[in-house]
Amino acid sequence: MNSILIGFIVYLCVVLVVGILAYRRTHTQEGFILGGRKLGPWVIAFSERASGESAWLLIGLPGAAYAMGFLQLWTAIGCCTGILFSWTVIAKRLRQEVGRTNSLTLPGYFQERFPETRGYLRLVSSLIITFFFTFYVAAQFNAAGKVLDTTFGDLMLSLRDFFISGGLTLETTTIGMLIGALIVLFYTAMGGFVAVAWTDVAQGILMVFTCVVLPMVGLNALGGWEGLAARLHEIDPDHLSLSHGTTGQAAFLGIIGGLSWGLGYMGQPHLLTRFMAIRRATEIRTGSLIAMWWAVPAFWGAFLIGIIGLATYGGTAFEDPERLMPILAQSLMPGWLAGIMISGAIAAMMSTADSQLLVTTSTLSEDVYHKMFKQEVTPERLATISRLATLTVGGVAFILAVRSTELVYTLVSFAWAGLSAAFGPALLLTLWWKRVSGHGVLAGMAGGALTVILWKMLGWDAWLTERVSGYVVAMILVVGVSLLKPPPRTVPPTHAASQGGRS
Repeated sequence: MNSILIGFIVYLCVVLVVGILAYRRTHTQEGFILGGRKLGPWVIAFSERASGESAWLLIGLPGAAYAMGFLQLWTAIGCCTGILFSWTVIAKRLRQEVGRTNSLTLPGYFQERFPETRGYLRLVSSLIITFFFTFYVAAQFNAAGKVLDTTFGDLMLSLRDFFISGGLTLETTTIGMLIGALIVLFYTAMGGFVAVAWTDVAQGILMVFTCVVLPMVGLNALGGWEGLAARLHEIDPDHLSLSHGTTGQAAFLGIIGGLSWGLGYMGQPHLLTRFMAIRRATEIRTGSLIAMWWAVPAFWGAFLIGIIGLATYGGTAFEDPERLMPILAQSLMPGWLAGIMISGAIAAMMSTADSQLLVTTSTLSEDVYHKMFKQEVTPERLATISRLATLTVGGVAFILAVRSTELVYTLVSFAWAGLSAAFGPALLLTLWWKRVSGHGVLAGMAGGALTVILWKMLGWDAWLTERVSGYVVAMILVVGVSLLKPPPRTVPPTHAASQGGRS
């Protein structure tokens, strides 16, 4: 058995053991969704960062940098800025608010905050989460298929022959998707938030290790920064340009497109759940420092993986540039170390897929089944329903991943934009603007999500990314409708009173 496979199997055994141990501590709905709000800043910060970046960090971003060169540096800058903003502006106040309202989910918080919407806010936000997260989870399964097929090609061929002998014909990439999906579904359904958070710690360490070490080794192999620049200039001088050789409006829109990734962090429910689950609001500051120490080297390194791959292989070596990272790791590293780094790519997929599955199924079980349908069941029974919902949503996402022909980068961009537009402006203004109304939030959520869907369907993202258009439309709707239909005078307090809640 080769050393890469051994390293990968050891990693899988660790996350499966965590899932089994966490199952013994997860018996109630609050425990399944938020870990009982007992986790400290180190676990929460690593979990938020690992789940925030997904396979996009090690598969999508390097592939985009390979294709577009230094233009993708704006994406790294935008993401780090968005992470800092989310931790410093959103996190503490959100934790105080959900402590006051005792909300378990984001739709639940919005409904408690704006009861005048008579349940429509809970319904719309639940539908948005379920729709976009299904695409997001599908992107993670898609990435798992690419990484496993690229790394363990012979094993995937053997498994394909095994399935054929049983009368089932599957592509090798599909088999990789199936393996990744089954692992994530197992430990997420078993251990809920506790399993997800603690596996995220290990996965986050693996991810940042890969993002730091692999570019350093690759840069040394190319002869340092001078060798890298000379090689890129030889391939195409535009790769060294921060606008990829464009000027005027095209350059401006390209830069805005990269920076716009930062808008999404305050609107991603799987990241906001981490803020809701931290033990005390006073620990947010510590968590923010840990998160930024993780984010800066991780994004800089992921960007450099793509740039070094471009310099190493040239700009036309890969039909699918998102297979770059595992190939580069195998070519530059000893087998056992390449196995660890490839596990980092799988970890990136798992750390996001598990979190998104958890948020989606928590929404379905808590907000739809329990609250909207008013089904009164025991906490233990509700946790069981959440586990069943996890398996169901995961199955749908797997089918979507198999049938999709989109790149991981494209799928993530679409889902990221939809969630950003739906929840970013709504949450920001809910926490910081006293005149915001439930009707304004409802209009912003629905309008922002629909804008992203229509923008993508009409192909307008070719000139302006849906990450910008959806966010701007949502912000205008929240403010405009709130001014036209202001909140009732009995709206619950959001600032001073929140200090007195459970935090």
